[in-house]
Formats: sequence, C-alpha cells, structure tokens
Amino acid sequence: MSQQPLPGASTVLTMGIISIVGSLICCGPFAIIFSIIGLVKAKSAEALYNENPELYSDISNVKTGRILSYIGLALSLIMLVLSILYFGFIIALISSSGEFSESF
Repeated sequence: MSQQPLPGASTVLTMGIISIVGSLICCGPFAIIFSIIGLVKAKSAEALYNENPELYSDISNVKTGRILSYIGLALSLIMLVLSILYFGFIIALISSSGEFSESF
C-alpha cells in the first residue's frame, strides 16, 4: 500500500512560516491570525494521521508547522505588547508636555 501526503500538512507549514515572517517584517498583530490558522490545521491534520498512520506520510511537516506557528504566535504577542507600550509612551509624552508647557 502506498502512502499519500497528509492533507493539510503543507498548509500548516506555510501558515507557520507566514506567521513568523509577518510578525518580524510588517504586521505583528495580523500574524496572530496565521498562527491560529496553522495551529487549528495542525490539530486536524494530526487527528487524521492518528486515525490511520499507515496511510499518510509527511507528519514531520505538521510538527514543524506547529512549532513555527507557536514561535510566530509568541513573536506576534511580543510585538503587540511592544507596540502598545510604544504608543502608550508617545501618548504619555504628548499629554505631559502639554501640561508642562502650560505651567511655565
């Protein structure tokens, strides 16, 4: 019996890569979406593999994609927190500079 590629394995890997690249390059919070999609697809692909492991190959792509999705999710959350702190700091500076100049 020949093994066929596991459905969704390449999608999981692609979503994991996009989540890491997206969180580092352009849009951290939007990369959370790709991480979550990758994790959901990994769960369904692994459940399909566990039903009939002899039918499918490429479980390593699912495991790699899941790890990349977790890394992308962590990086996205870090970027989100840093963005909130950055804009909060700018707003604090703007609001405090207005009060400071009025006192003199």
